[in-house]
Amino acid sequence: MTTTILLIGHGSREPEGNDEIHAFVRQWRERQPGWRIEVCFIEFAPPGLHDGLLMAAKGSTRVLVLPLILNAAGHVKMEIPEAIEHAREHCPGVEFLYGPHLTACEPILTIMQRQLRRCMQKLDMPDPTTTGVVLLGRGSSDRQANGDVAKMARWLQEDSHHELVEIAFTGITWPRLERVVQRQALLGMKQIVVLPYYLYTGTLMQRIARQVEHLRVQYPQLRFAQSAHFGMEPEIFTLLEQRVADLQAGLPDSRLPCDGCKYREIAHDLGHGHSHEHTHAHAPAAAAAGAEPGHSHGHDHAHGHDHAHGDHGHAHGHAHGHDNGHHHDHAVPQPAGAAA
Repeated sequence: MTTTILLIGHGSREPEGNDEIHAFVRQWRERQPGWRIEVCFIEFAPPGLHDGLLMAAKGSTRVLVLPLILNAAGHVKMEIPEAIEHAREHCPGVEFLYGPHLTACEPILTIMQRQLRRCMQKLDMPDPTTTGVVLLGRGSSDRQANGDVAKMARWLQEDSHHELVEIAFTGITWPRLERVVQRQALLGMKQIVVLPYYLYTGTLMQRIARQVEHLRVQYPQLRFAQSAHFGMEPEIFTLLEQRVADLQAGLPDSRLPCDGCKYREIAHDLGHGHSHEHTHAHAPAAAAAGAEPGHSHGHDHAHGHDHAHGDHGHAHGHAHGHDNGHHHDHAVPQPAGAAA
């Protein structure tokens, strides 16, 4: 059986952000030289989601789809599962398995704790009792996605001496960074650490840097420290490798609750699906050699789907019909060797 791992990034208008994901994939290939690892993007960069799935299926009997996304909103709950269903229709001899997004978990908490320690070391008075912390997320119309940010903030507070760890968002929902800083200043904080909850750079990280500079001018009595985004941390590689091992071992998928499946059906019936262009030039022939008979490909991935797709404030009427040409024709090892 030939297995391909398809890593799905969100994509950024800033080429630097997309370059970081390509660099991550190169490092992961170096860590796992026996694995065939491909990458695609939901938007803003080629190859697009549909082309990426077809590209990964070419020459494969199994594709492990892994979102390189922190929180589950419309992309994870609706768009990627819809694209997988589309790929199954055009690649009937290929098994597609969908892994969970990164989510709020202990490895991510370890990264955020490290980011917080680094910021505290930059301050003149590294006193957690007088230093407010703001975990700054992207913001979503999906309450579960926003709830994951709140969960991470609470975990940071539980495992530190900081009396004030709050959340803020760069868009879509509230509170915003400026309002949280205003509140922390009124509560007597002397220093404030801003921790962007972002995997890679892009326009929003640039905006955050400008906001923090503005806050420094607005509140000269406060000291600010801001961490960078994270992405190529050891914990991310290990987490993804565990996802591969779990999918290979056929462990139950508990990534998302199913209480909102009806929203995806309603959105589909009302024509609210995404308008990404599909190209099928890369679709492999049906029944690829070596495919195991009797596999059912009707995997159910409708888990808690929110029909709102306003998470990023843009339309989805763009084409992703591009191929980045990266093909590594070697098989992924069996479950026993999946995790490094």
